[in-house]
Amino acid sequence: MLGVKTAGPFYCSGAAQAKLGHEEGELSIARGCGRENIIQMISSAASYPLGDIIDAALKGQKQWFQLYVTENRQASFDTIKYCEEKGIGAIFVTVDTPQLGRREKDLRIRFATDDDEEEEEEEFMSSSELGEKDPIYYKDASLTWKDIDDFKQSTKLPIVLKGVQRVEDVLIAIEHGVDAVVLSNHGGRQLDYSRAPVEVLSELMPVLKEKQLDNKIEVYIDGGIRRGTDVLKALCLGAKGVGLGRPFLYANSAYGEKGVVRAIQLLKEELICDMKLLGANKISDLTPDLLDTKSLHIKQAHRDLLYDNAYDPLTPPRFKDEPLN
Repeated sequence: MLGVKTAGPFYCSGAAQAKLGHEEGELSIARGCGRENIIQMISSAASYPLGDIIDAALKGQKQWFQLYVTENRQASFDTIKYCEEKGIGAIFVTVDTPQLGRREKDLRIRFATDDDEEEEEEEFMSSSELGEKDPIYYKDASLTWKDIDDFKQSTKLPIVLKGVQRVEDVLIAIEHGVDAVVLSNHGGRQLDYSRAPVEVLSELMPVLKEKQLDNKIEVYIDGGIRRGTDVLKALCLGAKGVGLGRPFLYANSAYGEKGVVRAIQLLKEELICDMKLLGANKISDLTPDLLDTKSLHIKQAHRDLLYDNAYDPLTPPRFKDEPLN
């Protein structure tokens, strides 16, 4: 993937503040990925300095960097140069979060640090106010294709667009010499009813093949990938590789480095088992004809199991002088 040999067609996608789940955060994720030869993407909003995460990797281990572009463009160029010097394998420019979406879970249960002042009975916070308190609220909404061109010219590292949701934008990316794209809706946390990346993938690859552009760019996908069969579906549809975010966060939060290693081992085992059951001897044998995609474009609302099961249920409002039960 992007010129790097890896032990599986999937990678650990960048996610912010992994230390919230485990004290070693991205450091133990790096070590776990290194032990299993799986690429780790490091977030711009990681809970450890970039240099520390790179130093935690094994000798020869490849990592990618996920870049949030700031208003200070020079800072972005300096970061890219630093990544190049430290042996990072690719720069993933995130293009799907010009601002935070209306994340109602975060509006209810807000991120705070120990230094934040306690505010009793704080009034409801708007999405924009939430964004100002977010640890990654430095993204620049004025990012354009010219910036992508400038990044390309400034480095020999592959430049990847992370967060593409339209076939047309992939075609434009090819015109600008972008090395790869990640079809992603940012984990479904930005825009309600945004299309599932796998749906975009199913539309994109036939277009690229028809235009003989499928060898001009590598296509990756993330979002909703939980099992080996999910990885196989994306590969059958033409993805080069698949990113997983939350599964690695969950594994690391519960068991640290050992959890990350075991999660990767489970995915590898599932991939091997399921490919045997499909009669596929190698990844190139995974083709769209192995899938039944008739129901792919049927729209239906899914329950938010994470919200329903992990968060306290919503309760009716009460008067200020009403006693708590």
